[in-house]
Formats: sequence, structure tokens, C-alpha cells
Amino acid sequence: KTHLHPFLSETNRTMADLSGILARLEAVTTRLEGVAGSGGGSGGGAAAAADSGDVAASVAEYDDLVSEHFSVFMDSANKIGDDVAEVAKLVEVVVKAQRAFLVCASKSKKPSAVDMQVLLKATADGLGAVQKFREDNRKSKNTNHLAACAEAIPAFGWVQVSPKPAPYVGDMLGAGEFYSNRVLKDFKGKDENHVSFARSLVAFLKGLQGFVKKHHTTGLVWNPNGGDAKADASGLMAALSKGADVTKGLKKVDRSQMTHKNPELRASSVVKADAVKPKAAAAPAKKYGASAAAAKPPKFGLEGKKWVVEYQKDNKNIVVEADKTAVSQTLYAYKCEGSVIKVDGKINAITLDGCKKTALVFTELVATIDVVNCQSVQVQVLNKVPTINIDKTDGCQVYLSRSSLNTEIVSAKSSEMNVSRPGATDDDDFIENALPEQFKTVLKDGKFVTESLVHE
Repeated sequence: KTHLHPFLSETNRTMADLSGILARLEAVTTRLEGVAGSGGGSGGGAAAAADSGDVAASVAEYDDLVSEHFSVFMDSANKIGDDVAEVAKLVEVVVKAQRAFLVCASKSKKPSAVDMQVLLKATADGLGAVQKFREDNRKSKNTNHLAACAEAIPAFGWVQVSPKPAPYVGDMLGAGEFYSNRVLKDFKGKDENHVSFARSLVAFLKGLQGFVKKHHTTGLVWNPNGGDAKADASGLMAALSKGADVTKGLKKVDRSQMTHKNPELRASSVVKADAVKPKAAAAPAKKYGASAAAAKPPKFGLEGKKWVVEYQKDNKNIVVEADKTAVSQTLYAYKCEGSVIKVDGKINAITLDGCKKTALVFTELVATIDVVNCQSVQVQVLNKVPTINIDKTDGCQVYLSRSSLNTEIVSAKSSEMNVSRPGATDDDDFIENALPEQFKTVLKDGKFVTESLVHE
């Protein structure tokens, strides 16, 4: 089974910042549970505090999903302790950030692409933190636990996938399940906490896939009659920053008013997918006197036979679906930063031009991938690629699959290049080798002979 090698995501938010957000969310949740009784749910504090009103039926169902499966996952992780408990807390940040985002979507009109990235920043930073934690703890005795979380966590990026977000969640679930099955194999019949950890993670993600398929079948559903998404999100985050004070003024709710205890209460607030009519994006306001170096709007689409991905920033969920009937399509990624691009299927060629701190994972190429004028990029092939060209690039990490060990790598005017290949067995860690950057040329027998300088 092919699984994705984790990318060391770059995030602007530090681990301390994420821990601070988690601490405030936990304080909010504790207070709310005290007010609402035993059925309040562990993810409802933020939104309830933000508007002190009822949440949408879909959000209530998300709360039920968290209560049924994710709470079991957290409980198991805390019993295991050590780095498993730590990574679980980072996953919890993402789960709660997504809950806050879903509340925003249920109460707001669809925002612009630029505002969408701002709204998703907390989620994106959380994804990066989980993956970085796994990278920083590769020697952990619980490496399969950490890998299961790191491989599956991109599932929460479904909010930017259309028209089939549910299958995307399924793909990420499969990547994480590869490692959770290893946990089951190692601990089944030995330690029930580890078994519960693995099973509850998979159960939660399967539930998330079903949730997305039911409520957001062709893509994230916004409220066509709602308010401004950016303003709503600002109010939500401002409420979160209050910490414990955020729950002041909430009224007590009895069991008859709890949506997850009374499904019939949900019907009145569901926003159906067919009720949302797509609107043309508003033209950006003109800014006179702006610098010529101002950021350009992100671009993503298929132009003829070429996929174009340009000016994407901190977008961890760019997915290119290749044409399965032909392999003539190409991909050109330009000036992307802090993003992750995934290519599903076989295409002809890829060019990564002027990108920074960007990761690319693709299935298979007919020709070559060119990495030009890039900084701190990562490239992974899941199946085969004939040639990898690296030119004028500072920092390039290449991950080869077992099927691509015969790939030719050609480099020029580049530095900090490393190639990782699979170990002897699937259970072994990747083996990393540095590509030479320095060369020595000497005159031998009337001819100049050049040799690479390898520092042991």
C-alpha cells in the first residue's frame, strides 16, 4: 500500500501559540460543560460563546461525532501518555479549529479566496504542527502512533476540495490507517489503550468522511443569507481570546434542548447544498499608490492541457486530479510559498518554478520534473519518474519510492540537496543521502577530469 511520506511543514504559529489556543479552548469547554450539563459536547465552546445562539444542525452533528469518537481517542492518548498525548493535543487543536470554521461557514456568505486563506490559517498551522511534531520525534518508540496522526491530519483540508471532498477525506484516512494498523498489530491483545487509540482515530475519520458526504457533498456549504465571513471569524477569535470569560452570560440548557440528544431539533437549521447558488467573486477593490511588489491573487486551474498553480500561499490542500484517459497533461507551479501540492494520477511533466517552502507529491510522470529557482522545497514520487532536474535551487529534499530507485537526478547551480530512499523493508526508516555540491577538476593525460567532493 502506497503511503505519503510526511512533509516538514513550515508554520508561522509557534508550538507555544498553539498550546495557548488549546488551553483557552479547554477552559471554554470546561465552563460550558458546567453550564450545559453532561450533553454539551467537547467542541462547542467557541461558537456558542461567539453568538450565544443555536448552532446549525450540521455543526451539532459534528459535535456528536467528536463526542462519540474523538473523545475516546483523546482519553486513550492521555492514558498512553508521553509523545502520544502531546500529538493528540495538537490534533485536538485542528479538530476544534475546524469546528469554529464550520460555525463560521454556517452563519456566513462565501468569502473571497484571499479571505478564505485567512480564515483557514489556524487550521493550516495546526496541520503543520502535527506533521512537524512527527518529524521531530522520528526516533520515538511510538513512531507509528505519531505517523498515523501526521498522515491522516490533512483530511481536515477537505474544506478546500471540490467537487468530491468526501473521497479526499477517505484518501487521507487510508494514509493514516496504514500506520494505525501497525499499532493494532503491535498491541492487540497486549495493551487496550493503544488499540483504542488506533481504532478511535480511524472511526472518527470515517465519521468525518460520512459527515462531509452528507452535509457538504460537492464542497463546503456556506450560508447564502449569512453575514460577512471575515467579520464573523474575527468575532469568534476575539471571543476565544477572552479565555474563561467567554462563557459569561450563557443560559442553562436542559436535555430537551440538546440537539445531539434530540435529532428532530436539527431539521430547522439545515442549509441544503442545492439552496446555495454560486456567485461570481467580487472584483478586488483598486488600491492606488500600492507597491509594485504587492502580492498577486492565487491562481489554480486547468488551461488546455496545462494545470496552473500560481501565487498560492500557506495552502496545504492543493489537489490536481489528472485525466485518467490520457497522460498529456502538465503542471506548472509558480511562486508558491508554504503550500502543499498533490497530483493524483499520471501526467506528462511538472515544473516547480520560483517556489519557496513548498512540498509536491505526485504519483507518476512520463517525462521529467524540473525544479528551478526554488528555495527549501520537497518533492516526493509515489510510483515512477524517469528524470528529476534541479537547477538554481537552494534546498531540495527528494523522496523516492521503491519503484523509482532508477530515477536520474541532474543538478546544476544548486545547494542543500538530499535524496531519501526506502530502507531494506517497509518497516525500516528512509535512508537519506546528500547530493554533492562541490567538484574538483584536474588535468590527467591531457584531459580535464572532474570529480565530486564528498565529505564523510
